[in-house]
Amino acid sequence: MVQQLSTAKEANYPDISEDIDYPDSDGQPMSDNTEQVKWIVTIKENLELIYANNPDVFVTGDLLWYPIEGNHKIRQAPDTMVAFGRPKGYRGSYMQWKEGDIAPQVVFEILASGNRRSEMARKLLFYERYGVEEYYKYDPYSTELIGRQRQSDRVELIESIEGWTSPRLGIRFELTPETLIIYRPDGSKFLTYVELGQQLNETSQQLDETSQQLNQSQAENARLLAKLKALGVDPSTL
Repeated sequence: MVQQLSTAKEANYPDISEDIDYPDSDGQPMSDNTEQVKWIVTIKENLELIYANNPDVFVTGDLLWYPIEGNHKIRQAPDTMVAFGRPKGYRGSYMQWKEGDIAPQVVFEILASGNRRSEMARKLLFYERYGVEEYYKYDPYSTELIGRQRQSDRVELIESIEGWTSPRLGIRFELTPETLIIYRPDGSKFLTYVELGQQLNETSQQLDETSQQLNQSQAENARLLAKLKALGVDPSTL
């Protein structure tokens, strides 16, 4: 069960939001096309892999975030968001007052052809107002990456995003004319789900081949030992 914190309940005060409905969906699709969904899934899944062994880092995608108790109209669903200091587990939405009042520190948005400037401007204002520390916006069509980092009460533009390393995540960004490349803290590249599966299959195949070679070597050694003993030679004296 997801740990849920409520200051009002802990203090035996009535829950002012108990009669307010906080929908788990805004009725909008996660993505508009295959390129956008590929990037959303790739970033989310690779971040989940990085923090798989840390129980207090919550990574999710396309989940409604409600920052203010009692107001279900103020909400946003980042394509990917990371909340440090929050446990993993199921959530229908991210209600900040039930999460120790911890705002997601890092968010990602992947642009689609239908995104309007006014829409992205509203998202930026939301993230700035409600405590995001790092905000990354990637356009896979123009291969443009824009990053912002919190400075006091503003999220300021990162002037040199090429080669930039996220202070929170430790991941590094590189841009080529064709695409964005993201590196994990250990220096390995972010891979798509298919690429991760292929890598796993290759590793499994290499392990099988190594095991077969080891078995063949052990069988050959046993055959030679048997031949030496048949000749009356004690292998331990060699």
